[in-house]
Amino acid sequence: MAPMEQWSFPPRFDDSYLPAADSRYWFPVRETMPPLQRDAAILARLQEVCRYAYEHAPFYRRKWDEAGFHPSQLKSLEDFEARVPVVTKADLRSAQSAQPPFGDYLCIPDGEIFHVHGTSGTTGRPTAFAVGRDDWHAIANAHARIMWGMGLRPGDMICIAAVFSLYLGSWGALAGAERLRAKAFPFGAGAPGMSARLAQWLHTMKPAAFYGTPSYAIHLAEVAREEKLDPRDFGLRCLFFSGEPGASVPGVKERIEDVYGARVYDSGSMAEMTPWMNVAGSEQSNQGMLCWQDIVYTEVCDPATVRRVPYGQRGTPVYTHLERTSQPMIRLLSGDLTLWVNEDNPCGRTYPRLPQGIFGRIDDMFTIRGENIYPSEIDAALNQLADYGGEHRIVISRDAAMDELLLRVEPSEGLHRSGDEALEGFRKDVARKLQSVLGIRARVEVAAPGSIPRTDFKARRVIDDREVFRGMNAELRR
Repeated sequence: MAPMEQWSFPPRFDDSYLPAADSRYWFPVRETMPPLQRDAAILARLQEVCRYAYEHAPFYRRKWDEAGFHPSQLKSLEDFEARVPVVTKADLRSAQSAQPPFGDYLCIPDGEIFHVHGTSGTTGRPTAFAVGRDDWHAIANAHARIMWGMGLRPGDMICIAAVFSLYLGSWGALAGAERLRAKAFPFGAGAPGMSARLAQWLHTMKPAAFYGTPSYAIHLAEVAREEKLDPRDFGLRCLFFSGEPGASVPGVKERIEDVYGARVYDSGSMAEMTPWMNVAGSEQSNQGMLCWQDIVYTEVCDPATVRRVPYGQRGTPVYTHLERTSQPMIRLLSGDLTLWVNEDNPCGRTYPRLPQGIFGRIDDMFTIRGENIYPSEIDAALNQLADYGGEHRIVISRDAAMDELLLRVEPSEGLHRSGDEALEGFRKDVARKLQSVLGIRARVEVAAPGSIPRTDFKARRVIDDREVFRGMNAELRR
């Protein structure tokens, strides 16, 4: 086998290939090679990808001509970072608006499109994804390879409890499970009453793995208990998540692992970048998420300059496809926030790592009295409290000129039955915890268990009422 196993552009995978059952790695050379050697191979691949995009996509040719970049100028990874402009989601929407439906960054003929997916469009024009047949095979192979890194093997049953719609994450998980020769169990999510049925099915089928979102896994455990089922009896070995922060958040991860008696792995990047390029380091240990640099090349950059930050610092991931040909993303700005390191990984893979996963989106951050707050920090703080009931809402408001933070939080059922004095103690514990973690005072209200709506997809826990306040002021000034 070639030194970079089955690594070519366009990619060509042998779908009959499986590693030896006792191998820790899907591609041992690619996953454990010295980083400098991999960087040289990545540079050669980036040169190919950029030439391909320049020749096939007017979008990139126009953008790069305006920036004074030509693929022939790409001589180093530093050149790539300094010369190649980033792409934003707004750029993609604009391109698709001007040339619907897929924009002029589509690099394959329309007749070669195999799957159509996309974003929901809840924050603007939806973005359509056109996935060619070869890209679908590449996605399936990459997902299977990363699932192998979680310890999943042919014959294992993998439950996919995510919405099967335009959302690409669930379909990628299904394609990867099939390529792995696993038993695919695509249960889905979203229908009324589905969580109770899923709990019953999990109890019956005893799958090895579960894919969904962290918030849905917590909700599912609550429903299972209402059905008189113990989530530990599902027999899961691991749960892996994408779609929202949480699986790397201390407290959230431990809470899910304790409830199910299984390992938790954080996965995911952006729907545009499918497959997940990140996943926990080994089947024995979860110490954040790996950057699988030979699948999706990842830079962590300063959001202001979009230049790479040193290892050990925070920044926003910038992603580049190395195995996609239909709508290749080249330096796509994520808008997420993370921290990266380059040190020994417990699994032996030689990739950089995001030890705390993705904290959240930069635009999800809110500022209260001069302090920058991320919702995941509040999630982590609450999940470290024994009597936290599993759901909360963050309400931001403005009283005169002062921003206020209100947290509505559910206690456990047991605490709720303990009486007013216990609930008041819990309220004070939450307030003290937030003061300690966030450095600001927050008002806390204790809500009845089950009174805050649950979700089987991404949890949306922040309500910012300051927009209402600003609107009222504007009306008064007229």
